[in-house]
Amino acid sequence: MATEDQISLFNLPTSSSAPPPPDFDPEQIPTAARVPIPAGTYETMEQMQAHCNRCFRCALGQSRTNAVVSRGSMQAPIMIVGEGPGQNEDEQGKPFVGKSGQLLDKILASVNLSAEQDVFICNVVKCRPPENRTPTTDEAEACKGYLMEQIRLVNPKIILLTGATALKGLLGIKQGITKVRGQWIEQDDRLYMPIFHPAYLLRNQSRERGQPKWLMWQDIQAVKTRLEEIRGA
Repeated sequence: MATEDQISLFNLPTSSSAPPPPDFDPEQIPTAARVPIPAGTYETMEQMQAHCNRCFRCALGQSRTNAVVSRGSMQAPIMIVGEGPGQNEDEQGKPFVGKSGQLLDKILASVNLSAEQDVFICNVVKCRPPENRTPTTDEAEACKGYLMEQIRLVNPKIILLTGATALKGLLGIKQGITKVRGQWIEQDDRLYMPIFHPAYLLRNQSRERGQPKWLMWQDIQAVKTRLEEIRGA
């Protein structure tokens, strides 16, 4: 891989959270993006779900059917972060339940990983963008506090970033996913890996060497190997 394609591990944003002011009212969180979401706001995912169900921190809340917070295990060693809900997810209130989700579950099962036991799945934004468009920077920022709380609550060892929106939203890396997928990034005592979004694999069906599906197979095997190393440590 060419040097310019490597992820620069310098100047990555670090996670930090200032304590809330003494008069902070967490019930104001769903009302506007200007209200912070301090670390430690939520004790359970159900508490977060209640806020997300009535959240208007950005305009996406005006058109949602359901807020889409998560699925999977709260004790999962692996977290998968996608972009945002699609129509199926908006209707069912769970992430990755359409064709992309079905493919994702098959990819996980191919290396004996269970979406119910080994993986926690969520998105950068919790409400569906109209026509499944890419979330804007403001929408991602408005929702980021929820995502950071999910990471804190689950405390995964490995976070897989499916697509450029998740890569930029969590690590601030703006390079295209095809340039950096499969690379390990260590930060805040966690391991991150950018991978292709399953929707991209659905549009690129070839299994030939070097094609996206073949590359994804290499990446998911690397993830399973690293997880086994962590569990055996």
